[in-house]
Formats: sequence, structure tokens, C-alpha cells
Amino acid sequence: MQTNVLEYLEKTVVRLPEKVAFANEVEGLTFKQVYDQARAVGSFLHSKNFYNKPVVVFMKKHPNTITAFFGVIYSGNYYVPLDEEMPRHRIELIFETLKPQAIICDEDTREIVNTFNFDGEAYLYSDISKSKIDDVALNQIRDRQIDTDPIYIVFTSGSTGIPKGVMACHRSVIDYIEHLCDVLKFDEDTVFGNQTPLYFDACLKEVYPTLKYGATTYIIPKQLFMFPIKLVEFLNQFKINTVCWVVSALTMISAFRTFETVIPQYLRTIAFASEVFPIKQFNLWKAALPNARFINLYGPTEVTGICCYYEVDREFGLDETMPVGRPFKNTDIILLDENNKVPAQGEQGEICVRGTCLTLGYYKNKEKTDEAFVQNPLNDLYPELIYRTGDIGKYNERGELVFMSRKDYQIKHMGHRIELGEIEVIVNMHPAVSTACCIFDNDKKKIILYYVGDIDTKEITTYIKEKLPRYMVPNLVKQLETMPLTPNGKINRALLKEQYLQSK
Repeated sequence: MQTNVLEYLEKTVVRLPEKVAFANEVEGLTFKQVYDQARAVGSFLHSKNFYNKPVVVFMKKHPNTITAFFGVIYSGNYYVPLDEEMPRHRIELIFETLKPQAIICDEDTREIVNTFNFDGEAYLYSDISKSKIDDVALNQIRDRQIDTDPIYIVFTSGSTGIPKGVMACHRSVIDYIEHLCDVLKFDEDTVFGNQTPLYFDACLKEVYPTLKYGATTYIIPKQLFMFPIKLVEFLNQFKINTVCWVVSALTMISAFRTFETVIPQYLRTIAFASEVFPIKQFNLWKAALPNARFINLYGPTEVTGICCYYEVDREFGLDETMPVGRPFKNTDIILLDENNKVPAQGEQGEICVRGTCLTLGYYKNKEKTDEAFVQNPLNDLYPELIYRTGDIGKYNERGELVFMSRKDYQIKHMGHRIELGEIEVIVNMHPAVSTACCIFDNDKKKIILYYVGDIDTKEITTYIKEKLPRYMVPNLVKQLETMPLTPNGKINRALLKEQYLQSK
């Protein structure tokens, strides 16, 4: 039985030592290079007496960065990926929580790291990756490791403004990767195109399957996501056949009529997550790639990334929401109403998750951990944790789970309970709209709609009035040139709300 994620690498390096594992547009690392450099990094950290501690990896997005992650795991520590594109204040808050004793940086980030106040040491990857490998020490570390030892911390946004560090262990990551691979049917010929930042758990979908199968991952330059034609040309140049992207990255391509110029001719698997895929945009993808597999994924960071999937097997109306389907094997989804009871068929409830996929909780934050990781209220016989996602879902008539909204997006307006997502679906149906987002001013009880599209605000308001009841019509409609996104590609609702409050 596998108990350590590094076993993926150790089996593949014997079989495919010279195959490229991780690459960008100019350089790559073979599995042998990844293996040797990771073990060198692990040996170095061990020589500095670091064990079972957070080690920050503060490097530019590069194949070396991924290798540094594995090096930290080899040393018996857990990696914390950070990046210079993160706001400085956020990094400072993370450092305050971690109090890191070791930071791995590169030539581009070394000066930035030195401006932060911390008591530990910063080490250059180019130096420590050439350290002498201590096989005896690494074997001793491996003998001590168990599958519930943490391997990474990724920081998510906290409701209080303080980032929360989600800790995952070998067991939850292995469980996730095994079932993800089974659903998406990765193999040795899979060529991934990585879109998500390496400091989010979303990159797990490419990183560990690459090790498991001896596949290849190309890190796509971030700037290409502003130029859809060049982006698709990049996919074709490197014969990328599999993407696991956020929805906004896909709609950016389809909304700008890219397929009229170039088609991603090698793509065979398109997995997407993070937000609802507007059916109008999805249909453009399906028409361009009729033989590809499209899989809708759902899951929060706290359950090691993804816990549900739906392979698209039918057509949807423009006003329909694509389901997130069913949970992975060894994972169970429970819907709970406000009374902690299972709602009737077709009724909504909070999506709760149980199973091996649950992470260890939040680093140094027992209060928040205890709020979200709770005893299963349906089980009073023995201790059993579930994770309360804060997402609202229901089962459709086919028995498929449908994501409805965040609890935060459910509002009370003019005496009616409203899902802001329902308004967004209607607006996204308009042929001239590429993307839309609603926020709510709780003080003045106003719905504010932001949209990007070639249609003026009066026309879109008239269109909404024809489609929705009066109490759901936005009180304020604003047209944007571009929709602000978070670093991992989701619509930045917090920024929109902040900008709205500042403009009042």
C-alpha cells in the first residue's frame, strides 16, 4: 500500500529517467533531474536540522519550483508555496503565522525575500539543489514518515482578512490523485498545460499525475492568458492534450472568437473548475472540439482540491446549470439544511464532505478548524469529521449534485430569498455578454451587476427585466472592460465590492 507521494516519482524515474517531466517554453527537467535535485534539496534541509516544519518555497513559476516541493517532502518537512505576485501584506501575514526558519528562493526572488522580516535563513535553489545526496539520512526520514504527516500548506482567504493555511497530508493527496486519475484517464502520453499558480492546490491536478504516469507538464507563461490566439498556438506548439483550468481561462478563449482563427488541435481532455461554466461559452468549446471529453470538477481546498466530477454527456439549455455530478470513490457528499437534517429530494442544503479527502485543518488555527471540520451531525455513535463547505447545492431529477451558490451569495431582498448566481446565469445568456458578476450592498439593500460585453447598460437592464421578476432585477448595472480576477482565475468579487463601496 502506498503511503508516501514520493513513491510516484521513485517508480517512474526507474522506468522513464530521461523523459521530460516539467518544462516551460524554454527549458525542462527530466524525471532523473527532478529525482536527483529533490533528493539533494532534502539532504541539505536535513543537514540544517529541519524536520516537520514549514519550509517556504518562494520562487518564480518554474520547473525548479515544483522540484523544490518534492525536496521539502524528502526532508520530512512540508512546503509552503508563495509567489511574488501575491500582495506584500498577505505575505507578511503568512510569515507572521508561519514564522519560517527556512525559505527556498531563486535569483529572481532573493532580493524580495531579503526585504521581509523573519528569523530564518533564505537558501538559493541553485545552490542547495547541488548538495551531496545523503541516502542514509533520506532513508531514515522515510522510515519515520507516515501517511498522515503533512506535505504542504496552501493559504486561502480568511473571513477576518487573515489568510488560513490549509494543511494536507500524504494520505489525502494519494487518495485524491488515485481517484482523479481514474476519472480523467491520464496516462504516460498525457501532456498537461498548467494554468494555475503553483501556490494554489489546483496545480496538484497536473503535478502528481505527472509523477504517477510519467506524463509531462508544460508551465504556460502567464502573459499568454491575455492573448487567446497566442495561447492556443502555445497549446498546439507543445502538443498539449489535457488542461485542468479555471472556467475564466476557458471563457477568455471562447468569448474572443479565437476558434475562428485557431483550434487547440491536440486537446482531448478539458477539465474545469472554480466557477459555473456559462452554457453559451461551453457550447462554443464543444462545437470547436466535438470529440474531446469535458469534465466539470468541484471541490474546496479543504478536501484536497476536488471531490466531485461530472463528465458532460448531454446538451444543456442556456438557462441551465451544469451539475457537478457525483463524488469520487471513497468520498461522500451530505446535504444539510439549517436544522442539520438531510433536505427532501430537490431541496437545497449545505454541501458537506466526509472521507479520506479531508485535510488536516488550518495551521495554528484551532478555532477556524473546529468551525469548519465538525462532527457529522447524522452520526452520534463515534467520532467522524465532515467538512462544511459553505456551498449550497441540491440533487436534480437525475440524482446529480448541482452547485447552486455560496452561502455568502444567498441574499434576502424585497422579502425574497435570492441566489445572486441565478441573475448571473440569465445575464450570461445574452449573446453580447462574455461574463457577469453580482454583488449585494447589505446596508442599502441593493443588487449591483457588473458585466463585460458589447451592449450598453440600458439594453442589458431591459433584457433582464424581460427575464426575471422585479425583485431580482439589479438596482445598479455597471459595464466593465475586463472582469477583475483573483490570482487563481476566479472572479474577484471582494475587489468588486471594495471598489463599489469606495465609489458610494
